[in-house]
Formats: sequence, structure tokens, C-alpha cells
Amino acid sequence: MSIRRRLTEARQQLEVTLKLDGREAALEARLLLQETLNVSHAWLLTHEDDKLPDDAATTFEDKLRRRLHGEPVAYIVGHREFYGLELIVSPDTLIPRPDTETLVEAALGRIPPHQSCKVLDLGTGTGAIALAIASQRPHAELTAVDFSEKALEIATGNAKQLNISNVLFLQSDWFSNLDGETFDVIVSNPPYIAKADPHLTQGDLRFEPQSALASGGDGLDDIRRIIASAVEHLNPEGWLLLEHGHDQAAAVADLLHQQHFSEVSHSLDLANIVRVTSGRRM
Repeated sequence: MSIRRRLTEARQQLEVTLKLDGREAALEARLLLQETLNVSHAWLLTHEDDKLPDDAATTFEDKLRRRLHGEPVAYIVGHREFYGLELIVSPDTLIPRPDTETLVEAALGRIPPHQSCKVLDLGTGTGAIALAIASQRPHAELTAVDFSEKALEIATGNAKQLNISNVLFLQSDWFSNLDGETFDVIVSNPPYIAKADPHLTQGDLRFEPQSALASGGDGLDDIRRIIASAVEHLNPEGWLLLEHGHDQAAAVADLLHQQHFSEVSHSLDLANIVRVTSGRRM
């Protein structure tokens, strides 16, 4: 069977089984085959009439079967692109998503490009946010913490692979191991889904670590903890930036006001939904 025909059949299977639109299904089929053959998109385009080797066909079938059972493509291929960086991912980490680039952009707007700035990333996971910021702000000193040792292993591996050296990774339950250290900017994409939300049992979320997704009855337990403790770890006029759910902006802003943050503002994601709320220590 030719590469073109197998991709067409895989796209059709993904459309029917996972209810994906044609464009998304075609992309997923292509990514799985590229990973199988260890080739680029350009190579596939110029070899689409080639016969798919039997051993590659078997490996591709296995990857496709996993995807048809709902496993995220990022976990199957073992990597994901985020803010121009190719990151290793595993089931021990949340999959970096394009909407989180909104948090990176908002943080970069508050970090000077040519001078030192201390930045803290809470719940770093793959290291996506910290590494994206570090790659754009080489003079910044970043600390990235996570409670999970396995997540920190992935994040450290990503930093090494990308040759980014201005990030220190540390195991910590939010601020617990920071010993009173203070920062100019604190960023976080914490868990913010309500624990009873039915989406946790659907789609890609079924395969991702629940501890990185759910946070109490209204999804705001971890955000409350972070905001309550952040003032002690921010330098005067320092910024706190938080990613949150599509309907949580007003609640997060209210929590910031309760802790006397000023200049509270919001940032929109790719779908024009408020995804990030920021506040400044007075």
C-alpha cells in the first residue's frame, strides 16, 4: 500500500472514530506516520507514492490503534511543539497547549529583554513555560518548581536538549521549598478544573495526570493557595500571572483584589477567551 493511500485510510478512521474534522484527522495521521518513519513533512510529500514498508506499516498500525482508543498524539510520539520549542512529553506531564502561549506572551511583556529579572514558574510540568520564557529572555534567572519528581526529570531533559541554561529546576509543593526567596515575576498554569467536571473523563484529559488538572469543587483551590502566598515571594511591584479556565477570570481577579494586588488585567487566548489574569504587588 502506498503512503498516500494509508494516510487517507488513517484520516478516515480518525474522522469516524474520534469525530475529528478532516483537517485535524489528516494532521494527526501525518504526525503518526512521520514519527514512525522518522521523516519530515516535506519527505512525505515527495514520497507519497512510495510503498509503505511492512515493518513500518506494523508500527504505524500500533500507533494508530492507540490514537483510536483516545490516547493523545503527544504521548504516542513522545514530544510536542510549544512556542517554537520541541519538548519531550510523557504521561507524567500535562501536554503543553497553544492557549498557554498566552501566559508566556503576557509574562514576556513584563520581563525586560536586556537586564536581569528573577522569574518563578510554579508547576512547571514539561518546563514549557519556563523554557519558553528563558529562550526569549536570556538575561532572566528562572526557577521552575514542580511537586512531581518524574515531571522534573522531563523538564530537566528538555532544558538540556534545548541547551537552555538559565533555568533552575526544584522540587517543591508550590512555594514550600523556596525558603523565603523573592521574585520579580511569578507565572503559573495551575490545575483549574473542578473535580466533578465531566470533561476529566473525556478525550485527551483521560490520559493526563489528574493532579495537574483538577483543583477542588470549583477548580480554584490551587489558585487560592498561590495568590494567598505569592505576596510573600514577590519583590515590590512584582507581577503574578495565572492561567485559568474560560469562566474563571472574574473570580481570579476578585481573589487578587482581596490580596491587595493592583493593576489587575486580563489576556485573551487564541479563541478570544480570557485565559490569563495578572496582578501587581502594591
